[in-house]
Amino acid sequence: MKVIILAGGSGTRLWPLSRTNYPKQFLKMKNMDRSIFQLTVERGLRLTALSNIYFVTNEDYKFLVSGQLEEMGLSPVEENILLEPQPKNTLPAIYFAIHEIRKHGEDMVLVLPSDHIVKDTDRFVTCIQSGLYAADKYLVTYGVVPTYPETGFGYIKPGEKIDGGYLVEKFIEKPLYPTALEYMKSGYLWNSGMFLFNTKHFISELQQHNPQIIKCFHHRSIESTYENIPSISIDRGLIELSSAVAVIPFEAKWNDFGSFDSFYEVYQHKKDPEGNVFFNKEVMINARNNLVYTDADKMIAVAGVSDLIVIDQKDALLICHRNDSQRVSEIVERLKERGDSRVDNYLTVYRPWGSRTLLEKGDSYKLRRLSVLPKKMIGSQKHYHRNEYWIVVHGIATVVIDDEERLVQSGDSILIKAGSKHRLINSGKIPLEVIEIQMGSYLEDDDIERFD
Repeated sequence: MKVIILAGGSGTRLWPLSRTNYPKQFLKMKNMDRSIFQLTVERGLRLTALSNIYFVTNEDYKFLVSGQLEEMGLSPVEENILLEPQPKNTLPAIYFAIHEIRKHGEDMVLVLPSDHIVKDTDRFVTCIQSGLYAADKYLVTYGVVPTYPETGFGYIKPGEKIDGGYLVEKFIEKPLYPTALEYMKSGYLWNSGMFLFNTKHFISELQQHNPQIIKCFHHRSIESTYENIPSISIDRGLIELSSAVAVIPFEAKWNDFGSFDSFYEVYQHKKDPEGNVFFNKEVMINARNNLVYTDADKMIAVAGVSDLIVIDQKDALLICHRNDSQRVSEIVERLKERGDSRVDNYLTVYRPWGSRTLLEKGDSYKLRRLSVLPKKMIGSQKHYHRNEYWIVVHGIATVVIDDEERLVQSGDSILIKAGSKHRLINSGKIPLEVIEIQMGSYLEDDDIERFD
């Protein structure tokens, strides 16, 4: 079996936790020692070897994918990390991987979004394997058995019973609450976005219902392919058009983590007697069914309100009613129109070598924390309008200034003057932590001249 993990989404409905350059699938939420992406990889590894897992993402997330796999002690096949030149929804992404998989022959393929949470991995494996027989004849989708009348999901109406599941009678778009409640009572299933099929059967159905997708991959380069390929989901572009689709009931605890209301459901076990979910020492007075989440060392007190979502980050604060959690993406669009960089970046920015976190800034200074992973380096560069002080707080740094190499130990500092070519290297086996103080007349990143 091959597994395709889709890891290119931006997760706008979880802003300000999820940002364009560090979306929700790569987040490590409170009380989780793995990111959502890493948990998805672990589930995939219960079904097949790492060499059989294909990751579809983009250039911006490539180092996040490879870095989080390295953190798990895994070394992926480089060719299995597939980079989309631009986002074109799920059908092109899935066919991109299928196109690569078929170079080695036909196979059974499982498609997993990287931003779902499944509580019981053993039950997950059992549910997936229960679809193998049907996948010889049908395109199989997994329908989650509803636990409440969710209006943010599509629904599947099961039809004729087959071995292990049902033929799909009908797909339904996101319903209003009364309809969702009726669907739940009538045995409809949530559309999970997980699929299982034989590549040969998938190509046959795609050739029949959406041959343009296949034709676009006849272009010489992936760039030209994505310039011409339509943006369409696998649901709209294939699954809802085909008459050869089966649904397997998926009874493991599942959440698509698509909004803060679903976030509330993930952390139900954290609820206090009044239904509030919070993680630190927040004070709740006459407050009910609220979600309060902060990564800052800040006291939050809530009084006299109900059904609110409060997400506090150092550079942004979201307050909305739980019924409006799906509208967070509208806030993101408004911020994009303003050109607000907080849509894309958090104070911590992740790079292939580690991360940098903005601690403080003013008109002529900037204070950052640099975290350099073992055996990684910040490439050689030069600035013209600022001096930099590096203060090592953890580990030992190798600093190269104008081809002169120096070792800087914990507690020591070094000055890099404007115009000096410099590089920071962590040759050790533990993470390197450095406080960087920038001082000068211009501190933006376009003052950087990179040499490698």
